[in-house]
Amino acid sequence: MTWQPVHILGEARMSRWLVICDHATNRVPDFVGGGDLGIAPEDMARHIAYDVGASGVAIQLAEKLGAPVVLSNFSRLVIDPNRGEDDPTLVMRLYDGTIIPTNRQVTRDEVQDRLNRCYRPYHDAVAAMAARLDDTVIVSVHSFTPQFRGRPMRPWHTGLLFADDDRLSRPLIDLLRKEPGLIVGANEPYSGHLEGDTIDRHAIATGRQNTLIEIRNDLITDDAGQTAWADRFARLLPLALDRADET
Repeated sequence: MTWQPVHILGEARMSRWLVICDHATNRVPDFVGGGDLGIAPEDMARHIAYDVGASGVAIQLAEKLGAPVVLSNFSRLVIDPNRGEDDPTLVMRLYDGTIIPTNRQVTRDEVQDRLNRCYRPYHDAVAAMAARLDDTVIVSVHSFTPQFRGRPMRPWHTGLLFADDDRLSRPLIDLLRKEPGLIVGANEPYSGHLEGDTIDRHAIATGRQNTLIEIRNDLITDDAGQTAWADRFARLLPLALDRADET
């Protein structure tokens, strides 16, 4: 089967919800380094290459919400779709202590090729799916590592990231914090907005309600964990949206 830069599952589901997953896979297409970025397999299995467990949560969450899901099909180390096209971290040369050999001397033409063959088709797909309804709500699913090398452990089980538009995120945080035993971050483990990132481009700029979900990746390494978190968000997101729509 010919490689495709983006997958859309449940495209026929005409839901107000649209689930997206920017960092769904660690795949490197053949036209980039012959399919090899020059780093060890154990590094390609880490968070530096993709959001571990996020695609499983996103797919199940979309099914439970009766919504479509858009998933990237290239590693964030090939090119990061959750960055603006002029962001200096669009193509990473060093990430969490690992040098990315194929990216060290990447040329402007090679970056353009990755933009045209990976990044832009993904964003075109998100834009097309979001435009189907006037009141689309975008839910972006990510995961984070429990610890960067040499840095403190991160205590949160999950965090919601948002910019100025917190209509959906705030009530969802309130609901999550009522769940027994959960440590929930607001714009943790990092800030919720980069100019030109996916939410900025497809939700903030268009006025669509949105939230970006971060889940600690050691909690979603297997199907049971992914199912549990998809169940949780499928239960709470509609309640949060009802509250958001009332404001």
